[in-house]
Amino acid sequence: MASRFAYLCLLAVMVLPGYARADIFAFTDSNGVTHFSNVPSDSRFKLLIAASPDSAAAVAPGKGVDWLARSAKYDQAIAGAAKANTIQAALVRAVIVVESGFNPRAVSKRGAVGLMQLQPATARRYGVKDIYDPEQNIRAGTHYLSDLLTRFDSNLELALAAYNAGEEAVERYGRHIPPYAETLAYVPSVMRVYQRLMGLSAS
Repeated sequence: MASRFAYLCLLAVMVLPGYARADIFAFTDSNGVTHFSNVPSDSRFKLLIAASPDSAAAVAPGKGVDWLARSAKYDQAIAGAAKANTIQAALVRAVIVVESGFNPRAVSKRGAVGLMQLQPATARRYGVKDIYDPEQNIRAGTHYLSDLLTRFDSNLELALAAYNAGEEAVERYGRHIPPYAETLAYVPSVMRVYQRLMGLSAS
């Protein structure tokens, strides 16, 4: 299940131009287990995703940190935050895949930080003490996403648009997705990953 989830995330990211986070390599061993790494140590690894140099979550050269392959380490925090806020864990995972590629040290050009790319003001609003702490970041980001779903009457696309562009921007455009290039790409990107994850859980 873990390897299928990681593979699904990779497939999702591969079809999202501009959202590849770091070079990701993979191979499937003789037992059918798929392994992922951004620092391939075996000749069987083949490149699946090329890094985007402008990505907030791109791994710095020489760091050797395999964030996506370690994504399962956040499963408990994601499941707990999703349950506490009555939303699908798959939705939280989809946001993290697109926002940071599971890099807890990611920082965007606009100052958004961590797995769920929280703005410092949002982190303070939800009582985060350490914005880089994965559990706190996930908890606050999930709570914020849940609040956005409530504010926008469970309209997921509007909630995601607000997560990306800010809730006031969505209100300013008459409760429609703001016509910002980044937001217009972001919403369907998260939706595609979310739908794939939901399809996996149903299979």
